[in-house]
Amino acid sequence: MQSIEFKKLKSGTDVRGVAAGDKITLTDEAVLAISRAFVKWLGLKYGKDSFKIAVGHDSRISAMRVFGKVREGIISSGSDVVYTGLSSTPSMFILLKKSDMNCSASIMITASHLPYDRNGLKFFTPDGGLDGKDIDEILQIAEKGEFFSGAGKYEERSFMDEYSSILVDSVRKACGSEKPLDGKKIIVDAGNGAGGFFTEKVLIPLGANTDGSQFLKPDGLFPNHIPNPEDKDAIESLSKAVVRTKADLGIIFDTDVDRAGAVDSDGREINRNRLIALVSALLLKDKGGVIVTDSVTSDGLTEFIEKSGGSHLRFKRGYKNVIDKCLELNANGVYSPLAMETSGHAAFMENYFLDDGAYLVTKLLIAMASLKDGERLTGLISSLPEPAESAEVRLTFNENSVDFKADGKRVIEELKEIASSSSDMKLAATNYEGARINFGDGWLLARMSVHDPVMPLNFESNTPGGNKVMAARLLKLLEGYNFLNTENLKKFLL
Repeated sequence: MQSIEFKKLKSGTDVRGVAAGDKITLTDEAVLAISRAFVKWLGLKYGKDSFKIAVGHDSRISAMRVFGKVREGIISSGSDVVYTGLSSTPSMFILLKKSDMNCSASIMITASHLPYDRNGLKFFTPDGGLDGKDIDEILQIAEKGEFFSGAGKYEERSFMDEYSSILVDSVRKACGSEKPLDGKKIIVDAGNGAGGFFTEKVLIPLGANTDGSQFLKPDGLFPNHIPNPEDKDAIESLSKAVVRTKADLGIIFDTDVDRAGAVDSDGREINRNRLIALVSALLLKDKGGVIVTDSVTSDGLTEFIEKSGGSHLRFKRGYKNVIDKCLELNANGVYSPLAMETSGHAAFMENYFLDDGAYLVTKLLIAMASLKDGERLTGLISSLPEPAESAEVRLTFNENSVDFKADGKRVIEELKEIASSSSDMKLAATNYEGARINFGDGWLLARMSVHDPVMPLNFESNTPGGNKVMAARLLKLLEGYNFLNTENLKKFLL
């Protein structure tokens, strides 16, 4: 047990590691210990020694191996397992709220959009997903090896049909029609993840024509493209399918369906700032409110939200960060109906602030049902100011970096000092992450990755060529740091 480096398996608010191939870090022993530790953590939290825990998984090739050890860990700790099979991450939380399974907690086996050889564990209680501090506590219990013992029971019961019905009913209720999508052609790209259910169990019952949907069959090797709404190849594949099949809308999910993106009938993506703007327009028209987003959203989005009757709080990267900020605002009496990342994580107040890609799409479907012939969803965001160009460049740390977190913090703080005394740069008035610097009619953001030893640089300019002007200026400022690899920035300038 001592040879397992449990701390290295933490990934934000999840547990993740290599689960297939020659260099497995999410080993049988690790999964067994972490599963038993979760039961013990629940015991300390709720003052009980046995629970009923639902367990599901996405389509990854290591899913059944990992599940076998999760099941063993829970049962050997005296708690019961309800195996839900192929599931979406959001469904594993919703079943705690809306099913008659009477489960106290749930575990989703997934590594989201990461490569096929990765896997992980995501934990839920009826209060929501665990935070980073909770994961630390679970891993500490696993390392100590102090667990409950007993002999729990095992049963199998899928929840996906019930979950799908909840989605269908929400659309029907909002639209006042049994088949509100009759006459609409909507295709899905599930990327061979867990999202293929959406065509048969949600769209078709609502009357949509789904002919032309692709990669619906679960395949943990992801042979067609990465199931990731941010992946350029994935979006390009869906865009071509939408144009080829003359669809009204294309939908794409990540592997475990907690994120989503879309493509309009002309093949243009509705993603990142555009997707946030679209959802904001739907929510703000009645009551206004604060829209909380991550740090890389555009100034044009801020302008659009304000003109739509709301206000924009640009916070930190990390879906749990934006959700927690939204919860904090509401707890303090400030109405905030949406927390959303540019990655496609969207958490609605009306849905327990759960980041649910399928629920996000139902909001788009409700809007689509009200469109007249010839109208498109993107008509709702026609006034969104969009930059001439935007880009992200990711810098890494080399062998000269002893502590990349400390080194990254030093770079960011020194960039702030330079910008605050510079004639051609100005620090953003409000900023919660990294160094956001206004530069002419554009801006750049230098920040640290949430999980990895990487410094992403985001650029946005209203003038063609403006990104390279900012990048060249920044490169001169960064060349003095011998622990920072600036090759990607140099390539960007070519």
